[in-house]
Amino acid sequence: MALNQRQTELVEFVHKSGFVTIDALVQHFNVTPQTIRRDLNNLAEDGVIIRHHGGAEATSSSANASYQSRKIMNLDAKEKIAKQVASVIPNGASIFINIGTTTETIAKALLNHSNLNIVTNNIHVATILSAKEDFTVIIAAGEVRHKDGGIIGEATCDFISQFHMDYGIVGISGISSDGSLLDFDFREVKVAQAIIENSTTVILASDHSKFGRNAMVKQGNINQVDHFFTDVQPPIELNEILDAHHIKVHVV
Repeated sequence: MALNQRQTELVEFVHKSGFVTIDALVQHFNVTPQTIRRDLNNLAEDGVIIRHHGGAEATSSSANASYQSRKIMNLDAKEKIAKQVASVIPNGASIFINIGTTTETIAKALLNHSNLNIVTNNIHVATILSAKEDFTVIIAAGEVRHKDGGIIGEATCDFISQFHMDYGIVGISGISSDGSLLDFDFREVKVAQAIIENSTTVILASDHSKFGRNAMVKQGNINQVDHFFTDVQPPIELNEILDAHHIKVHVV
């Protein structure tokens, strides 16, 4: 589901607190207990938080939501972001695309382009883009992660490092208020860093549910990207970092 402003702030509040009661949320947001319970139930169904009797806690920092859940989570926002990312990619460009349901949605949005050259460590992205006869699609070597079709490991990093592409399109699991980019698998993080290091222009695509979301592995910092595509205005602290490093923000 697409989160409204209160739900987005609620997710951030829960993740910062670790666990929070319904009474505390009612007082903080000045709404009825019924409204809070409805929000928590909806967020729990989407895997954004864990619902408990009387409150909620943050999702695990060591395990992501299931792939099938992430495919439908905030899909409308992902599709809008994907359309805008595709609009800045010229025909004939060379592109890295990494693991994630947002990057898979971007791959679909690129199907109207021509003569793209793609290197990816995402089996689903490769499948989507190989439908175009004028695209060159190269899939990275490495270990296939069965839960989501991501390809990871040292061999993947070495493979990625053989290329230098015009654009690197990356997704992320969480963005902290200090600009840290966070994920759940250190092997995936190392591949994403290789993509960032070997791209002329780095594009980060992330919907608002990633703001304040916790994950245990630090991938890098948002100051490493050139463009940030999202669906709502980033929080104040994050905006200050984006402004300080002259990162172009695209709010769809």
